[in-house]
Amino acid sequence: MDDVLGFKVLLSYEIKQDMLQDYYQFVTGRYIPAMQSLGFQMSEAWHTAYGNAPNRLIGFVCKDRLTIDDLLVSDIWFDINEKLESYVTDFNYKVIPYRGGFQI
Repeated sequence: MDDVLGFKVLLSYEIKQDMLQDYYQFVTGRYIPAMQSLGFQMSEAWHTAYGNAPNRLIGFVCKDRLTIDDLLVSDIWFDINEKLESYVTDFNYKVIPYRGGFQI
């Protein structure tokens, strides 16, 4: 049986090509710090260069379910994702048990 190390929020989306610089400034300057303020650490960022998958997959992890529950009802979560959607398309997220390593 796998040991659950906490929980992971996986974000997937397509970055709008004409918004790359603004996207990177937003993610590094606002998105990641906002998630850290809510008790999450960025675990990974993947870029899909070829194939039929979203070009970005980002993971954030936390230790307990209460942190996830608080995130999903927070104004910060809604606000940062609304702003993120001005830089990306096909935005989706899911919450999964964190077991370390690559997960989809």
